[in-house]
Amino acid sequence: MSNAFKIEKLRAKAGELHRAGALEEAEKLYRRILELHRTDPAARSMIGVILLQKNRAAEALAILDPLVTELPADADIRSQRGLALQDLGRRQEAMADFDRALAIRPGNVISLLYRGNLLLEAGSFDAALAAYDRLLAVAPRYDEAWFRRGATLWLLERFEDALASYDRALALNPGRFGAAFNSGTVLLKLDRYDQALAAFEKAKSLAPSHPYVLGGIASAVLGGADLTRWDECRKQVVAAVRDGSAVIAPLTFLPFCDDGALRCACSEAFVADRVPKPAAALWNGERYGHDRIRVAYLSSDFHQHATAELIAGLIERHDRARFEIAAFSFSRDDGSAMRTRLIRAFDRFEDVRALDDAQVALLLRQGEFDIAVDLKGHTEGARPGILAHRPCPVQVNYLGYPGTIGAPSLDYILADAVVLPLSEQPFYSEKIIHLPHCYQVNDSRRAIAEDTSSRVEAGLPPDAFVFCCFNAAWKITPMMFDVWMRLLATVPGSVLWLLDDNDSARGNLRNAATTRGIDPERLVFAARSEQAAHLARQRLADLFLDTLPYNAHTTASDALWAGLPLITCAGTAFDGRVAASLLHTIGLSELVTHSLEEYEALALTLARDPVRLAALKVQLSANRLSSPLFDTAAFCSAIEAAYQRMVSPDNLL
Repeated sequence: MSNAFKIEKLRAKAGELHRAGALEEAEKLYRRILELHRTDPAARSMIGVILLQKNRAAEALAILDPLVTELPADADIRSQRGLALQDLGRRQEAMADFDRALAIRPGNVISLLYRGNLLLEAGSFDAALAAYDRLLAVAPRYDEAWFRRGATLWLLERFEDALASYDRALALNPGRFGAAFNSGTVLLKLDRYDQALAAFEKAKSLAPSHPYVLGGIASAVLGGADLTRWDECRKQVVAAVRDGSAVIAPLTFLPFCDDGALRCACSEAFVADRVPKPAAALWNGERYGHDRIRVAYLSSDFHQHATAELIAGLIERHDRARFEIAAFSFSRDDGSAMRTRLIRAFDRFEDVRALDDAQVALLLRQGEFDIAVDLKGHTEGARPGILAHRPCPVQVNYLGYPGTIGAPSLDYILADAVVLPLSEQPFYSEKIIHLPHCYQVNDSRRAIAEDTSSRVEAGLPPDAFVFCCFNAAWKITPMMFDVWMRLLATVPGSVLWLLDDNDSARGNLRNAATTRGIDPERLVFAARSEQAAHLARQRLADLFLDTLPYNAHTTASDALWAGLPLITCAGTAFDGRVAASLLHTIGLSELVTHSLEEYEALALTLARDPVRLAALKVQLSANRLSSPLFDTAAFCSAIEAAYQRMVSPDNLL
């Protein structure tokens, strides 16, 4: 058998193994070809490709460099070298290779793909989209191009277009897991939870053991208030976190499980999976000794958002003689009055959306910030990778996420004695720091609209009792809904006024009411409205019913600020004790219950006793401005004292 025949047999078998993903075996066969013909360019280039697939870019470059010199007109080899350069962080050189490859062969699919991917990686989303569109003009049935185009449109927040691209990728390649999964993720963003659930179920059929699938399904079940699937989903999610078989977003896990050890394990697993560990910390023990303590607040919520509503007054009131206050914002600019107010309130407002985590961390280090305050935690839009680089001496978890981050990069969590007793310390990677009253900051300048619509205009009965819960639909659990339906059954003519969160939730909750023997028309859904008007309309309700195990947080302070009494059942974890902290602080501890039976009984008592309920409203009105809960200035002094101690040489905390 001639060497040429042996080589071609080896090449065919190597290609077969390579396509099947057997990289080690394929590489061995390509190297056997080189034993027979040591300069074989095709075998050498394929070894380079395999090394790239094995994340060994430097070795790949050593092979591809001489090949480019030997075969300067080979667009594919030049593109593979560009990919190696890109993997090594040499973006400009990589782009030059891709451009040169396209000059050699303008319609080269692989060069067009790699060029688009590099632009996407560099954050040049519009240019990346143009590159993928150029690729699709050449190869309209290339599912990878549609998939990448979908990712780009997602980053451009063109969600409907992103979904269409993923659908196209899936139509061309029905077995493509990523297209099905990403479709579900986009549908979550679009609040189309029933469709998201179907997309994640499709993804599960393609990859049953993929660690992200269950989290996607759970998010769709929660967001759509799918109470029929809730219990089974809870069992699966808890079991998966316990045995480590799935990576669940910590915020998704909280409503399903209040076990502190499992919650901590969930956060730790999520961080280990999603947050790359930097090679070295940016801050190495220096203490700056500035005249003013430099505090950086990090968030994607510096626009019209619940977090912004809470924190705006604090930012304005910080003592500029002792503190320099900066925003590191990775939030969209919604053009709102709140966005303008925040930009004015901060001494420095850095829009870092276009920067990667390492670049943002470097800005913090170069700015010599003493304290970084993460306002996101594990909520949507979070970027835990920034503080993973350890850019600041003190790094704090506050306000956005009511639980542990599960990472050594956060030193402290700001809480209070009600929401987070020190006995919970074993379940927190951060050191627990108590503020003197409720941990939740509130803005005493929040406007309430003067004009209030009538009950009839709001779709409510003019004379019947109105129970209310404006919490997001994902906080509604079967056990709470059962209590609410029993209350409606017991209080004649009463209604439950809920936030019209999304179409899926509205339909699912109405079906759940019917299943429990309640006319679904007794569930009244309030459309989203401007914040001042939303606060004003709460005065049309009689009693706010809290959720468990995840309480009302901003929605609870909204109700109290508007003068609407709220009853809660204190849970066992941070997120289930926020309303209790608010009520204790405002002097209405009698509205805090400690079992669902007590909660239901109190709600029924108040619904039947208008005199007592009226007295509670009078008490709430009197306490609203006299208690610490809405005293922004006093809260500011308390949190500044905590910051001062955090950076003190003795570190007394």
